Amino acid sequence: MTTPEHQPPTPDPVSKDRVYRSPMGIVGGVALLAIVLWLCVDALVRGSGRTQWLALAALILILPLVSAFTLRPAVYANEDRLRIRNPLRVIVLPWGQIAALRSGYSNEVVAKSGTKFQLWAVPVSLRARKKAARRTARAAADRSAAARGERGGRGGDGLGVGGLGLGGRGEADADGPMRAETDKVMDDLRELLEHRENAESAQGEVTVRWAYEVAGPAIAGAVLLVILLVAT
Repeated sequence: MTTPEHQPPTPDPVSKDRVYRSPMGIVGGVALLAIVLWLCVDALVRGSGRTQWLALAALILILPLVSAFTLRPAVYANEDRLRIRNPLRVIVLPWGQIAALRSGYSNEVVAKSGTKFQLWAVPVSLRARKKAARRTARAAADRSAAARGERGGRGGDGLGVGGLGLGGRGEADADGPMRAETDKVMDDLRELLEHRENAESAQGEVTVRWAYEVAGPAIAGAVLLVILLVAT
């Protein structure tokens, strides 16, 4: 008679991260990197003596910084925690440690300790907010005009304002006001916070890790550049 083997417990599945990044930041970062590479590589190939060293130092300094401030920022959210990858730091906040998510001239998360962390990957666009507000006001006006047209067009030819199709945008926005994309992201994060802040798996400590992989090369490039400039 054989003894049944004890199977190891199956680990709980980890919820998949929602990833939020800035498309315009990525586009701008790729463009800047292309320009920097073109200028520095051209100087390395065609230059001579000190020019080549200056180009190399500038390349070592600029590439990590441009990548850090444009391509690197991202926000990862799952049902247990919020992970913020900023240019020079990575912050992990369990939902139970978050006091609020604020939107003003920048989007930021406030820990219960009072510490604030900016969400670099979710920049505020005042232009997008104004555009969304104008579209909301226009949709409300269209709905009001359509309602007046329907009341005035009863028994007529049916070609009131609503019959001309001006109420379509109002129907599209009937579930609420228009929102800028980054404001929608903050709404999603607030909803997660509301539902998960008291969950047992969403408790823990806030951790902050400095991005030495970015700071190290940038500092080395800066030191080399200063040495070259002082030595002349």
